[in-house]
Amino acid sequence: MNNNQNKDQNVVEKLKSYISRLSEGEELESVRSDFVDNFHSVEAADIALAEQEIISSGTPVSDVQKLCDLHSALFHGATREEQLIRAEQAVMDSLNQRKDNKQSDQMSAFEFSKITGHPINVFMSENLKISEYVEDVKTALKQKASLAVLKIRIANLRSVTIHYDRKGDLLYPLLNRTYGYSGPSDVMWGVDDEIRDELKELENLANQNPEDFSAFEERLNQVAIRAEEMVFKENNILFPLCLKEFSEEDWMLIYYEMPSYPTILSDGYPIWEAAENRRKDLKIIGGQSAADFDQEVEANDSISEYLILGSGKMKIEQIEAVLNTIPMELTFVDDQDINLYFDEGEKLFKRPDMAIGRDVYSCHPPKIAAMVKEIIESFRNGSKDDVQVWMEKNGEPAFVHYLAVRDSNKNYLGTLECVQHMGFAKEHFLSTSEK
Repeated sequence: MNNNQNKDQNVVEKLKSYISRLSEGEELESVRSDFVDNFHSVEAADIALAEQEIISSGTPVSDVQKLCDLHSALFHGATREEQLIRAEQAVMDSLNQRKDNKQSDQMSAFEFSKITGHPINVFMSENLKISEYVEDVKTALKQKASLAVLKIRIANLRSVTIHYDRKGDLLYPLLNRTYGYSGPSDVMWGVDDEIRDELKELENLANQNPEDFSAFEERLNQVAIRAEEMVFKENNILFPLCLKEFSEEDWMLIYYEMPSYPTILSDGYPIWEAAENRRKDLKIIGGQSAADFDQEVEANDSISEYLILGSGKMKIEQIEAVLNTIPMELTFVDDQDINLYFDEGEKLFKRPDMAIGRDVYSCHPPKIAAMVKEIIESFRNGSKDDVQVWMEKNGEPAFVHYLAVRDSNKNYLGTLECVQHMGFAKEHFLSTSEK
């Protein structure tokens, strides 16, 4: 075993010991102190990769998520710019030891954050805003602000949901499935969900006037700290890692997807000129770039104008128009669990074009992915043909209908997800009941 292997194994074993101590109930600050002592000279990427090895060995993701609360300790005590420079250099040094650098002139996340419109520019600008909201919460708590003031601070901080949703759809799956880094999606995605859920619960409690106000304040303080630490992890580990691995085309495809998501930036999404200049060539068609698709069509002279459908026929553009006219959000996942089709238009559940060709589980946070897998397996083994889910999304009632797609011999071909906005039905029945 060489020195690098010894070093990697030592990192893994130490991290496992911290997981055990946290799981056994030891105070976070006590473990954090030892973590700083032992890891101040260890590259940040080595820690991220060690986490991934721990997950692969069978340790529950929920246990590994506990380490997220330790990581930011490595960056405390420095200015924000010093944190970025120090952590980015650690990530780059570690990754350079493991593989050849794809771009010898690789810029840092801090430098990319200055490129107007680049996804890193947007994500890091939003992180500055999130940091402001965190500071507002901390200040209000220190000043013993009223519940009315805290409600406003919580509502502002809940905008992290917008940031996390986009990160979950556009960064985690690409880093995981294309470049083989499962740690961020397995661990950080779960922590994102925990922060979102806690903020939602605290907002509900605030609206009900919490009985134990001091306990409420403590919970708010703790979730603000976790949101702040996620900013550190994104800026210092996640974004440098993505920049190291993603191609320029990857970033441009992410840029094209971003306007379909809301942003917490007051001026909206800025324009990235370099990506706009390549939009036509990089547009996704059938899971590939428009340029590649056009070449394939030109090389195949036998492509028919019509497709035969049962006793009738339709042109491809007619089929697409019909599917886009159906008043539902449609998603088709094939029998290998691969996303093959999304219809177009505004959606309650975002469906980035980049997800075409990926497995469906990569598009969901871990806790939802498990539910989706259970539904698909029930369709595959024939125990169910449909699953119905009623929910509220963005304050609007929604009906999600999962349907098993089978051929004439009842062979499983895939899963169709139909999402229907039900606000119109609610309004109809309310108005009818009033008459």
